[in-house]
Amino acid sequence: MSALPRPALQPLKGSTLVFGTLALSLAVFMNVLDSSIANVSIPAISGDMGVSPQQGTWVITSFAVSNAISVPLTGWLTMRFGQVRLFVASILLFVLASFLCGIAPSIGILIAARILQGAVAGPMIPLSQALLLSSYPRAKSGMALAFWGMTVLVAPIMGPLLGGWISDNYTWPWIFYINIPIGIFAAWATWSIYRVRESAIVRRPIDKVGLILLVLWVGSMQLMLDKGKELDWFNSGQIVILAAVAVIAFIYFIIWELGDDHPVVDLSLFKGRNFSSGVIAISVAYGLFFGSLVILPLWLQTQINYTATEAGKVMAPVGVFAIMLSPVVGKLVQKTDPRILATIAFSVFALVFYMRAQFTPEVDVFTLMIPTLIQGIAMAMFFVPLTSIILSGQPPDKIPAAAGLSNFVRIMFGGIGTSITSTLWDSRTALHHAQLAEHSGAQNPAFSQAVQTLTAQGMSEPGAWAVIERTLSVQASTMAAADIFWISAVLFIGLIALVWLSRPAKSGAPADAAGAH
Repeated sequence: MSALPRPALQPLKGSTLVFGTLALSLAVFMNVLDSSIANVSIPAISGDMGVSPQQGTWVITSFAVSNAISVPLTGWLTMRFGQVRLFVASILLFVLASFLCGIAPSIGILIAARILQGAVAGPMIPLSQALLLSSYPRAKSGMALAFWGMTVLVAPIMGPLLGGWISDNYTWPWIFYINIPIGIFAAWATWSIYRVRESAIVRRPIDKVGLILLVLWVGSMQLMLDKGKELDWFNSGQIVILAAVAVIAFIYFIIWELGDDHPVVDLSLFKGRNFSSGVIAISVAYGLFFGSLVILPLWLQTQINYTATEAGKVMAPVGVFAIMLSPVVGKLVQKTDPRILATIAFSVFALVFYMRAQFTPEVDVFTLMIPTLIQGIAMAMFFVPLTSIILSGQPPDKIPAAAGLSNFVRIMFGGIGTSITSTLWDSRTALHHAQLAEHSGAQNPAFSQAVQTLTAQGMSEPGAWAVIERTLSVQASTMAAADIFWISAVLFIGLIALVWLSRPAKSGAPADAAGAH
């Protein structure tokens, strides 16, 4: 965004600065909140819509994928319409999409509305950074971004809490309706203050072929991941076709983008070692992290009988250390090798997932909350150091493109991580259930004893079998979740090696370090 030709803007002052910062932060808060608020509401949504919780996760992945696709278009749209017009239009369209989500009568229409919501949300985050940085003196840009960063961290924490409370006390459509007053206020305040600070309009051709190929391969891949389990993967002709379209479109996308004069995605950035290793590390880590944000509340609600509010409370402590340590990490990254900070973050993530792999169906709230609290340390040390590695050594004119591309890949991996985690959890649950069932039946003395104990308490034999079946299902689901947590812990350790393949230069301006949020 900074490369756009426009007159030098003077920083805002006094109440105008406070009001402008509040408006931009509210828009970002609303945007990021919607990436996590539906997580604990999936059982309520899927139950109301008459679909399985696994199908309900499409409500999350559809938003993530369409959001990822729209991010690379932010630069072209900004040049075509201007920063302020595009930002305000994104907010208002987001409000409209939120309303459509709330009134959706079926899962298909809800997913379509979420796709629209994710698509119009794409420009919001990078433009909020550009407008915020233009509002503050250069010497205070670090403070501006620290405030912005805390907004980004608070929203995913508030999401499960707010979503759970709304689902339990009202109805799930209100998780979308709450965006309407927030969005209208943010759009009005932003337009009131920033319309006189509009960026210059530059007309450039858009890479239409690249955009079509991008939508084709990302959309086909996500559909394949979401519907794979339901359609028995490659035994289904539909899945085979989706896989073929994704692979062919991806190959043509790479060939086309490398040869186009105005590519929608600048793939030449991947020639840099720091960029490649940093983007892969941050994207895989984000996919693992986002997958856990989905599976943990689902497991608590569908298997351990937690309410949506209780599940949200379990997720909430992650914000304590995340908010406290963010300003500290912002200062540290300018003096410390970012690879060291990223190593600490990944080590803490690995510890957190190892602790979760020990969960049992009898786990208490305190045991659930401890790893969530510790995870806040990793979150605070996650984004800024890795983004510093990604952008280190990039010429100033490449930084917006590098930040946009890394953001695109990271968001896309969030959607992929959700789909893979949900599918893996389902398949591992079925496997563990089959293995546990092999040791059940009249031939097993422990099983016979359990049936006799339950019938002695006045329960019918079919009722006793149903209770034992439920116990087996909960145990199998818990073992499957533990498998995923184990795999995640190992992958986080592996990502540490990837970080050390980079050779970052000394970190640049703080503004550079936040570009990929």
